[in-house]
Amino acid sequence: MRKLFTFLICIVLVAVSSCRKDFSTIPSFGELTFSKDTVFLDTVFTNVGSSTYNLKIYNKSSDAIRIPSISLENGNTSNYRISVDGIAGESFQNIDILAKDSIFLFIETTIDFASVTNPIYTDKIIFDTGNNQQEVDLVTLVQDATFIYPGKNAISMKIDSLILDGNPTTIKGRFLTDSELTFTNTKPYVIYGYAAIPANKTATIEAGAKLYFHNDSGIIVENKASLKVNGTMNDKVVFEGDRLEHRFNDVPGQWGTIWLRAGSKENEINYAIIKNGIIGVLVDSLGSNAPTLSIKNSQIYNNANYGILGRETNISGENLVIGNTGQSSLALTIGGTYNFTHSTFANYWTNGTRQLPTVLVNNFFTYNDINNLEVIETRDLHAANFTNCIIDGNNNMEFVLDKVDGSVFNYSIKNNMIQFNDVDAVFANNTELDFTDTSHYLNNIINGNLNFKDPFTNQFNIGQNNEGIDKALNTAAFLFPLDILGINRTTSPDIGAYQHVNFQ
Repeated sequence: MRKLFTFLICIVLVAVSSCRKDFSTIPSFGELTFSKDTVFLDTVFTNVGSSTYNLKIYNKSSDAIRIPSISLENGNTSNYRISVDGIAGESFQNIDILAKDSIFLFIETTIDFASVTNPIYTDKIIFDTGNNQQEVDLVTLVQDATFIYPGKNAISMKIDSLILDGNPTTIKGRFLTDSELTFTNTKPYVIYGYAAIPANKTATIEAGAKLYFHNDSGIIVENKASLKVNGTMNDKVVFEGDRLEHRFNDVPGQWGTIWLRAGSKENEINYAIIKNGIIGVLVDSLGSNAPTLSIKNSQIYNNANYGILGRETNISGENLVIGNTGQSSLALTIGGTYNFTHSTFANYWTNGTRQLPTVLVNNFFTYNDINNLEVIETRDLHAANFTNCIIDGNNNMEFVLDKVDGSVFNYSIKNNMIQFNDVDAVFANNTELDFTDTSHYLNNIINGNLNFKDPFTNQFNIGQNNEGIDKALNTAAFLFPLDILGINRTTSPDIGAYQHVNFQ
């Protein structure tokens, strides 16, 4: 009985202590403080909603206060939306904040470029009135854009999927019309789904053009079609995701890929930046003796899986930089023909465990037959030629030639810098990775000092302590006399895409 009495007394005490009278407030006296005095909502495309941004409002006084009003200066004509305590609107009255406490205010916007006279759109959040009025500025840059959407069934509203090689797929998108095959730098392009280039057509992307891709979007170059990317040193072509907020600048996996399908031909990419996709460029099929893809003076960064994935194809690359990816920066698979000169492949991925080397070359593929047994088939590796290239990363072994007997396997590795530290002798019996074999390897620097500017942020310029300075093969350098920044390399060529500089 005594224990029961004690228990009841405790319950009463807790109940009394947890019940309090409504706190009293005093009017706001104009001394609110804010987490920021200006909220920048980054850049938005016309009629595309922004992310949600927050503003924290502090009451640092020892009294609970009541803010008589919180409103947008432009009222119901504003393109901004604010919410307080989970309620959205343009104005709010009698908002209480406890002493030494704070509340959150959230801001969003959707702006029609045609409805504003200035691409820098502004407004203010007004707190209180009269002598106690305080303000926080809102600023957004709105861009006009050309939007490419997949088709949609007028009745079911189902988004159209592509038909490739006469077969239906689950890939959302559509083929471009003739009037859409030239991408200019007049306005950025925002692409939803896959924009496909039809057979026997060529899409041209002019210098300075910017292409932004929504989730699960990209470009497909169909059989007998071609893609020409004509960037210049001063006006590069940019391919990236459509999230323009600063925090998405280096987030991988925001969009799909540029897919050069089997039979596509004479594809050229010059002075491009390809970033934040799943696969930067996916290249299929030999097609002909000419390269399926010729890529020069370009940079590929922060892709979730691969920078370039080639499958039994023909790729030529010069002054190419492929940086951090979730698997290989460059994967050349199922045989093919590959020639890379004065390129930098460096993978310092930090977003998880990476299973594959920076550069992977093989001559086979596997599948399960009708009896669910694994089958390995080989294809000829006609050439895997690397000259004056850097192959590096934050794993021990960043260059792997993975050969299965049964087909041609030709390769030539000259005047490169290669990270390869086989501490556990995993490849001790792999004759393709015998760097002393002068019939395949010549004048390479193994595990040398790269002296990158900042490899973790894809800054692969080399400094004056790089061991590959003046070690490049001169005959190859004369074929490509300028580095990726336009610096002459004919007199003292350095290994990689960059000539060295003296870092400050």
